[in-house]
Amino acid sequence: MAIFTASAERSAIVPSAAFSAPNILIFDSGLGGLSVFRAIHRLRPDAHYSYAADDAAFPYGGLSEPVLTARVCEVMDALVAKLRPDLVVIACNTASTLALPALRARHAVPFVGTVPAIKPACAGSVSKRVSVLATPGTVRRDYTASLIRQFASDCKVSLVPSETLAGFAESILQGARVDDADLAAEIAPCFVSDADGRTDTVVLAC
Repeated sequence: MAIFTASAERSAIVPSAAFSAPNILIFDSGLGGLSVFRAIHRLRPDAHYSYAADDAAFPYGGLSEPVLTARVCEVMDALVAKLRPDLVVIACNTASTLALPALRARHAVPFVGTVPAIKPACAGSVSKRVSVLATPGTVRRDYTASLIRQFASDCKVSLVPSETLAGFAESILQGARVDDADLAAEIAPCFVSDADGRTDTVVLAC
C-alpha cells in the first residue's frame, strides 16, 4: 500500500475564513486516480490530500466481486482509522461500481465514487455510437447496465472488456514504455461501424 500526502497552498479564490480546509483521501488500486486528484485540487486547492494506492492487489479488475468488496473494505477500514478523512473519493470505476454501498454502510465519512461516464458520453455523441472500455468486472457489473438503461436509451453502447489497459497505464505512469501496436490492438474493438454510423465516443472506465 502506497500512501502520499500533500498540503496544498492557500488560494485567494477559496478564503480560509470562508471554508475550513478539508482532509480528503483519494483511493485507487494504482496511480490512475492521480488524474482525479488533479481535478479535485483545481476546485479545492486549499485542502489537505492523502492518496492511497492499493498496489498490492493491483489490478482490481481480475478479482471476484466478493474478494474485491472484502479487500476494499479491509483497506479502507485501516485508512479511515489512520488518516481520519473528512471525505473519501474512490477514484476507481471497478471499486466504485461494487463496493460503495458496503463502504457507506461501514463508515460515517462521506464516500464519493467514480463511475463510467456513460451519461455525458451519450449526451455528447453525434453518431449515437458509444463504447465503454473497462475492466471485465466493470463491464459485467449491474451498475454499468443500470447506467446504460438510464442514460443511453437513444444510443448503441458497446461494452469492451480489457484485461491489460489498466496495466499499460500503470506502466506508463511509472516511466516504462508500452508498444504503440499493443495499445492500438487493445483499443481497436472500441471502434465499431455499422450501416447507421461509427463509434465517435469512447468512455475510459478502467
